[in-house]
Amino acid sequence: MKSDLDARIAKLRMGDITVKTRPVSEVRIQQLRHEFSFGTAISDQLPEKHKKAVSSKDRKMFLKILGDNFNYAVHENALKWYDCEVKENKVDYYLADRIWEFCSELNIPMRGHCVFWDKDDYIMPWLNKLNNEQLRAAVVRRALDVTAHFKGRISEFDLNNEMVHNDYFRRRLGYGIINEMAWLVKSTNPDAVLFVNEYGILCDGGFNLESYITQIKNLIASGVPIGGIGCQGHQGTPYKSTMSVEHVQKALDLLSQFGLPLKITEALFDAENEEAQAEEMKKIFPVYFAHPNVEAILIWGFWAGAHWQPWTALWRKDWTITPQGEVFRDFVYNKWWTRVSGSAEKNGTFKTRAFYGDYSITSDGKTKKVTLSKKNKTIEVAF
Repeated sequence: MKSDLDARIAKLRMGDITVKTRPVSEVRIQQLRHEFSFGTAISDQLPEKHKKAVSSKDRKMFLKILGDNFNYAVHENALKWYDCEVKENKVDYYLADRIWEFCSELNIPMRGHCVFWDKDDYIMPWLNKLNNEQLRAAVVRRALDVTAHFKGRISEFDLNNEMVHNDYFRRRLGYGIINEMAWLVKSTNPDAVLFVNEYGILCDGGFNLESYITQIKNLIASGVPIGGIGCQGHQGTPYKSTMSVEHVQKALDLLSQFGLPLKITEALFDAENEEAQAEEMKKIFPVYFAHPNVEAILIWGFWAGAHWQPWTALWRKDWTITPQGEVFRDFVYNKWWTRVSGSAEKNGTFKTRAFYGDYSITSDGKTKKVTLSKKNKTIEVAF
């Protein structure tokens, strides 16, 4: 299975770099950044004004680890409606904005999680007290406001989180409300890409997979402009269950029938100890990366000092790396990373296979920055 995954990864995630230079000149090719998105969730505690903000020392370390290891991010909670509007009509995007600023300074794009969440437990008391007409007006205001606020900064959103289990808005406003939500977002930002997002798809035997597929079919048939499919991956929480390679592969294959991008939106690997967690990541991570429809993998937090399940973090609270963190870095910056050097042939040509991404290429005393993309599959660089 491992050799099959390696072959699929090489075919799917790599292209060709050709360097034209003086005969027998030395050539050095160094990858700078992945085209594939390896992301993480960012805790509310990172911004300076949060009531339980991390220390300035930890914030500095957090941002260093973030910039060194990830090229994609998502707010853990700061963009959720209950964080942005604790009290009615008092909208505050400070936490979400500050997290976006940190990521922007590191050239890390963010996705939006989430415009709405259908779960009763997370409906604000003031929202729950509204009558249906007032609730609909609040939904309209939220959809338009959050999209307008982040237009030009965030263009991908989980539209209404976890709709297989939860139905607060549909129960009160009718099933057409999902269509309304989507087109409200689109009216403010026509380029916004809207994702569905659900758990119990890859983990816990995929008990929600069939329902999720049916729901996506129904949403598309009713005109909801779904642009992508999110699969959570909170393995082992709360059931301490392992993940089956065969099931994960099957689930991703079945979800590919829609021809939409798939993203592993909330990956987390729990097990009885750190070494077992590392083994779970080692087993499942390549399955994600080897799938042709998967465009991103987001770890749901990386530091134990600001983490939903701190014992599953890639870095401990004292900033020492865990075995799982070592596995992550070995995959992303060793096994799936290109560093090549050698001499051009007598005709001045040097060729290599390389992972899609940004590169620094040096030869004949000069250095050029180039991008090898999955779209083009090949690039030629002349010195």
